[in-house]
Amino acid sequence: MSTIGYENWAVDLAEVGPVYPFQGTEFFWVILGVIFWLVWHRIQYVRESAHLEEARHIGDEDKVHDLLDKY
Repeated sequence: MSTIGYENWAVDLAEVGPVYPFQGTEFFWVILGVIFWLVWHRIQYVRESAHLEEARHIGDEDKVHDLLDKY
């Protein structure tokens, strides 16, 4: 099975060019990777913001303020 159209590999590979599958789709994969990266960062930002907001309201707020004022 050949993904680049060569059935016989007994040639000079310097003249062949790229010898990896799916040649020409590099730009598509880069765009897909950048989109995945941006979406992942957005998901992380939303989840971490929700977690920090929840942690901010843990405990008795008046007691926390009194302890902070003491020091």
